Amino acid sequence: MPTGPFWDVVEGRAEPPPIARLLGFRLRHVDLEAMTIDVEFTATPEFLNPAGNVQGGMLAAMLDDTMGPALVATLGPDEWAPTTNLQVQFLRPAGPGTLIGRGRVVRRGGTVAFLAGELEDADGHVVASAVATATVRGVRPVAG
Repeated sequence: MPTGPFWDVVEGRAEPPPIARLLGFRLRHVDLEAMTIDVEFTATPEFLNPAGNVQGGMLAAMLDDTMGPALVATLGPDEWAPTTNLQVQFLRPAGPGTLIGRGRVVRRGGTVAFLAGELEDADGHVVASAVATATVRGVRPVAG
């Protein structure tokens, strides 16, 4: 079994990050060899904008919390990988309820990784897509 902070949360040895709890993050599937991940989010009524759709910033956060774990699941216990660039395309409105994130590592070099992902509604329509760059770093910082 792989080790590290991601796997500690998956195995229940550590609490999920507050943002994961806020977004209703739930892991569905990880394929370490393919470097892909499927996750689920729960968009609550608090995520809605005045038009009654999930606010774009929340969709962006969900995409970041899809693509990042696709990479983080492959890292060693002393590595971390902050997102350094995130580009999101909003394709159609999303309502409250379940949203499915599908993320993948497109390419990983020594310290730079290129990521891509989509967010689908319960009917399988892609509501947003994104690409991101992350920088793989050594020893994780201690929050303080």
